[in-house]
Amino acid sequence: MPCFFGKVEKGLKIRIVELFSDSLKSLYSPTLFSIMERKEMTMTEIKHEIDANFAGRLNILRAGVLGANDGIISIAGVVIGVASATSNIWIIFLSGLAAILAGAFSMAGGEYVSVSTQKDTEEAAVAREQLLLDKDIESAKQSLYAAYLQNGECETSAQLLTNKAFLKNPLKALVEEKYGIEYEEFTNPWHAAISSFIAFVLGSLPPMLSITVFPSDYRIPATVFIVALSLLVTGYTSAKLGKAPTKTAMIRNLCIGLLTMGVTYLFGQLFSI
Repeated sequence: MPCFFGKVEKGLKIRIVELFSDSLKSLYSPTLFSIMERKEMTMTEIKHEIDANFAGRLNILRAGVLGANDGIISIAGVVIGVASATSNIWIIFLSGLAAILAGAFSMAGGEYVSVSTQKDTEEAAVAREQLLLDKDIESAKQSLYAAYLQNGECETSAQLLTNKAFLKNPLKALVEEKYGIEYEEFTNPWHAAISSFIAFVLGSLPPMLSITVFPSDYRIPATVFIVALSLLVTGYTSAKLGKAPTKTAMIRNLCIGLLTMGVTYLFGQLFSI
């Protein structure tokens, strides 16, 4: 009942504003209101475009951070292990280079397959709802009404939202409420794949450069130190993007990296040349 009276009160306020607006239009130039309406529509379109671009950039950033983090950890593990087994700089360099190429293509391919599967699933959901609208619009209304109820709306509010959605864009409402998909903002698999590839290569540079630049006596400890700093940065960045606690993410990332380097170092010591 509170929901019903709240909606009635809101409807009365909207009607009063509409009547007042009609009165103003009769007194002042209609051109002024036409300009204002066009400006409002333009601002809405700009806002929608900004939101869409933001979602795309966030997807690229997510794939980039994950790719960089994998590049740091995996290449650090390889070069530390090989450097532990031999001091030959060419063997260390070639092993690291081969690991970079294999890892970058593996990350890009995996990201492309994963995001493509997600995109295909989202497009299939949109197609199902479009088919439902074409065949049985009443069933589509009931389906949307049930989705609003499941998402926490009261019966009156759910009915009002359903009626409003079918006056504007029912397909958009069905897809977003039932599946949580942003309509017509599908993730681009190529963007994610390219971002992962580049990020993996960039992430591999700190361990690769440090293991080859520093003298043999300081090669391994310097690489461990630089890799640890890099992992703290990527852990902090990933936590910020995911709105998660930064301290936990940084410590977890650092521990995984140190464990990886420790295991490969011990393995290299077993087969040292």
